[in-house]
Amino acid sequence: MPILRYSAASPYARKARIVAELLGFGASLDLVGADTTNPADTLREQNPLGKVPTLILESGETLYDSRVICEYFDLLAGGGKLFPADPAARIAALTLQSLGDGINDAALLIRYEATRPEPLRSADWIALQAGKVERALAALDSEPPAGPITIGHVAVAAALGYLDLRFDGAWRAKHPALVAWLDAFSDVVPAFEATRVA
Repeated sequence: MPILRYSAASPYARKARIVAELLGFGASLDLVGADTTNPADTLREQNPLGKVPTLILESGETLYDSRVICEYFDLLAGGGKLFPADPAARIAALTLQSLGDGINDAALLIRYEATRPEPLRSADWIALQAGKVERALAALDSEPPAGPITIGHVAVAAALGYLDLRFDGAWRAKHPALVAWLDAFSDVVPAFEATRVA
């Protein structure tokens, strides 16, 4: 049985878990938690970057990061499921995935900066990252993801879920169209709620 090393709070691991469920592989994965901050965790032997998610195949081969793992699941399911075969649709889905992952990248940097000792924190750095998140949210609110669910939709949903988890859902007040979109996504993708951190 393949092993998915993950952290429940990681939006990238959540993205991979949602994709696995959407494509019918969720029950065939052994979910094994990882502590990315612990030098003794075997994750660092499985993935030299020491990051989650990391997928360990039955052959012993390891795949990382979430983009590679999600595309692997799609190919395993026959291809063209969440990564469209049509070139234009595929590029649109990958671009939307980049937007969702980019929100996560910036939000994680804000979180890490905020955990540094007060004298070492940079308000300018936090503002720089917050600007990325806000611009991305504004773009998504003006034109929420549409059409059949792709990897882009999953990435955006995982990013919004992370903002709910780590920033108390503050994004919701200014982005009602995006809130409505996420509610609709959650209704049709039960794995979104199932992977929520309590």
